[in-house]
Formats: sequence, C-alpha cells, structure tokens
Amino acid sequence: MEGNGVRHEPGALTEEQAARMLAGMNEVIRAGEEMRRLRTEMIKLFAGFGWTQDKIARITEMSQPAVSKQMTRFAAGDPLPRLGLALDQHDAAWLEGRLWALAEEVAEALDAGRCAGFVGALARGRKRFTPESTDELRRLLEADLRLGGAELPAAFRAAYDEISRGLDTGPRPAAAGPAPDSAPDSAPAPASVRRTVARQLQRDRLRGA
Repeated sequence: MEGNGVRHEPGALTEEQAARMLAGMNEVIRAGEEMRRLRTEMIKLFAGFGWTQDKIARITEMSQPAVSKQMTRFAAGDPLPRLGLALDQHDAAWLEGRLWALAEEVAEALDAGRCAGFVGALARGRKRFTPESTDELRRLLEADLRLGGAELPAAFRAAYDEISRGLDTGPRPAAAGPAPDSAPDSAPAPASVRRTVARQLQRDRLRGA
C-alpha cells in the first residue's frame, strides 16, 4: 500500500505507462479545444465580412441557432476582426500559414518528403508554430526542394524563396482589411485566423485555383 492509499497490484500499470498511454489522447483533446476556439474566431471574421448567419451556418456546417448563439457571445461594440487577403503580407502568422501550405503540397508530391512528418504533427496538434519550429520546418522544406526539386513545380521554389525572405526580414504588424462603412472600427485578426487563411490562400495559389 502506497502512502497515498493507492494499492499497486502485481502487473498493474505504472504511472509512467499510464502517462504515455494518455499522452496521445490529451493531444487530441487539446487540438479539439483549439479548433473550437479557431472556429469561433473564424465565425467572427465571417461576420466582419458582412455575411449572414445563414451563410455562415452553411459554410461551417453548423445550425443557424448554433451560429446565432456564437455571435451573441461577441462583446457588444467589440470590433470584429478583419484582414487583407493579399498573399504578399509579412507578419509572422501569415508567413507561417503560407509555409505550412507549401509543406503540405510538398509532402503530398514527394513519396519520401522530409517535411511529411512535421506536417502530420501540425495536423494532429502535436506541433505548434514557434520561432524554433518554423526554423525546423524551413530546414526540412529546403532539403525537400533541393533533393526533390526535379519532381516539384518551379512555383514551389519561388513560393519558398518569397516566404523565406519575409521571415528573414522580421515580422511586421498584421494588416487589417478595409472596414465597411457600417463598421469603421476593426482590429487585426488573431494569429490563428491569419495563419489559417494564409494557408488556404497559398494552397489555392499553388494549385492554380
């Protein structure tokens, strides 16, 4: 009998084994919570575009009452987030989103891409963007572009060079898009939203969409 009153039977799991077993579950739970927060921020962004609740519900695959409930939580008078949609922006979150998109495209194009594991870890919430992880992803992408360049479109290298120049020159303030006349106040969208939007825009650009 341990001092804490917990009996350890022969063959029982150790604390270390239990922690390892639950680690993956906890990562999924954390990732789910982060995605719910991100969806809420995206709904705020869509509201800033002037989109109706019905339209937002259709895009998010939520019910209209659920969207309405989300929107009523937004503080009265709190400026809705806005952002510019030009691909050439130079704040850190935007560039990280573009880098993420490029890594996804490279991972899908190469059979043994070095950045594939990193991309998978990002998707599962096991990795997050920090200055250190961004540098790691850049190194992996550089290796893939160098060794697998013959298999990849020239646009991939061009995109990487442009993103790298932006990261090397240092972060700049995030850009807010023009606010409609009915809502003159605006604030830059959160980093998670900017990263998400930049990721999608970069993937669309690389695919010619």
